[in-house]
Amino acid sequence: MKPLEHIQNILARLPNKPGIYKHFDAEGTIIYVGKAKDLKKRVSSYFNRKNYENGKTRLLVRKIADIQWIVTPTEQDALLLENNLIKEHWPVYNILLKDDKTFPYIVIKKERFPRVFSTRRVMNDGGEYFGPFTSIRSMRTVLDLCQKLYPIRSCSLSLTEKNIAGDKFRVCLEYHVGNCLGPCVGHQSVDDYELSIQSIRHVLKGNLNVVRKVLNNQMNLAVKDLAFEKAEGLKSKLNSLDKYQAKSTVVHPKIDGVDVFTIVGDDSFAYVNCLLIVSGAIIRGSSFEVKRKLAQTDAELLEASIPLIREKFNSSSREIFTSILVNVALDNVTFSIPLKGDKKRLVEMSEQNARLYMKDRQRHQEQIDPEAALDRLMATMKADLRLKSQPRHIECFDNSNLQGTNPTSACVVFRNGKPSKRDYRNFNIKTVEGPDDFASMKEAVYRRYDRLYRESGEEGLPQLIIIDGGKGQVSHAMEAVEELNLRGKVAVVGIAKRLEELFFPGDSLPIYLDKRSPTLKVIQNMRNEAHRFSLTHHRKKRSQSSTASILDNIPGVGEATKRKLLIEFGSVSKIKNASLEDLNNVCSDRVSQQIISFFKEN
Repeated sequence: MKPLEHIQNILARLPNKPGIYKHFDAEGTIIYVGKAKDLKKRVSSYFNRKNYENGKTRLLVRKIADIQWIVTPTEQDALLLENNLIKEHWPVYNILLKDDKTFPYIVIKKERFPRVFSTRRVMNDGGEYFGPFTSIRSMRTVLDLCQKLYPIRSCSLSLTEKNIAGDKFRVCLEYHVGNCLGPCVGHQSVDDYELSIQSIRHVLKGNLNVVRKVLNNQMNLAVKDLAFEKAEGLKSKLNSLDKYQAKSTVVHPKIDGVDVFTIVGDDSFAYVNCLLIVSGAIIRGSSFEVKRKLAQTDAELLEASIPLIREKFNSSSREIFTSILVNVALDNVTFSIPLKGDKKRLVEMSEQNARLYMKDRQRHQEQIDPEAALDRLMATMKADLRLKSQPRHIECFDNSNLQGTNPTSACVVFRNGKPSKRDYRNFNIKTVEGPDDFASMKEAVYRRYDRLYRESGEEGLPQLIIIDGGKGQVSHAMEAVEELNLRGKVAVVGIAKRLEELFFPGDSLPIYLDKRSPTLKVIQNMRNEAHRFSLTHHRKKRSQSSTASILDNIPGVGEATKRKLLIEFGSVSKIKNASLEDLNNVCSDRVSQQIISFFKEN
């Protein structure tokens, strides 16, 4: 494949999500790392310009031979990851653009009456560090909110029990303006101060609902005790909290020496993503495709992949986070499945990248081998729906009526996963009176396969029939199938709209497919297409019935003649009273005679 064609294929598969991108030269060396709010738009912009702002960018684009990317939850997280990767790889086109800055954190010091302040140095001193923050402004916003909600000390005094008891300190201006409650002189207890620190910890972690609940309870108690001034102050704090939105991060300074492994897959391949975390920073992220040769489970493939990937990256991490339970014998390495917090967010980020890599590989495969992609879809549908053969020919039914009037049904046909519109059929329901959706479905299914089986035999039957509805519609469709002696020759499944439940004949309980399942997407597409096609026909029939008139009963008067007569005379009563001569001005003498004769008899 030519280099330009390779790049164009990559651009077509890029997601519209925030993240970082890495440009590689022909030797496989990273030459540039960048961040993007929208990866597809940003990376594509390098290649769809006629002019560049400088010669350096033009030279960079000429050297790009490959592109890789990592998706992040937010644009801020992309900035952090970009900074980490630049420091790790020092790409030649980044060196002159980036300095060696560090991002700010907020620390809760480990001390009696802990201080809360900003810092750029993360130390192993027992303190709790929150961040990093991508800008001083965002960090100060959080810090100001914490200090506004919970007055805490800003001084560096040694507030030991002995020093406070010995009256070594005096209150400062911060106490007099209400920014501190005076723990240095014993005006605030350790327990009361710790309650404020716990609430600040919740704010820094983004658990705003916990803080909001506490403030609400305190405000209600103050109102109950008629302490209206205190209640007003608490209400002001609640308003400040509502204006603030907490920021989540994908790195944490205390997560050090960790590898993150996740896996997703289909029937033929699995896709493994690996993130390497050092000193609270993601220094590498890569995804790999693994072929299932012996129908291995995801756990078995991940167990086999972890040692190989660690060896490839020379990883010596002593802790591994995974998304599923694995059993790998590695010396001095512990495995865990994080359930909450920053560790779980790292696993979720890795899993998202694995899933996007899977979609990217599948889309790439479709470009170079459409038949292989179709085979994979058919194999997946066969397994998901427990079919005897691949559903290359599928038909879907849907009914339409308006309060029981003008009932219609539609059948849409998909061949090899794509609509075959020339095979679509509409049915005007003939044997059902009133709004009986079940009976209408039975009639449509019976008429469709009675004719199809007589004309084409078993070879003309679909491998799968989809019914738009639940158990009732499916059971009536099966009655038609059984009356035609086609049970066992064609599979039937119903889809209920509310929860996207799939119903099989004879099963009392539905099954649920993953919302991202390609099988469910095909079924949903067919259901929506059948609904559109049925509704179009129903509206057309309803429109025709609403414009019907007594003129339709006159032999020789068709739609065109009826339109001419109504335009010329304006109403049926005037046509009835018109002379033969007047009628001959609009239609032939034979039709005019028919009209006069009809109205004389009626």
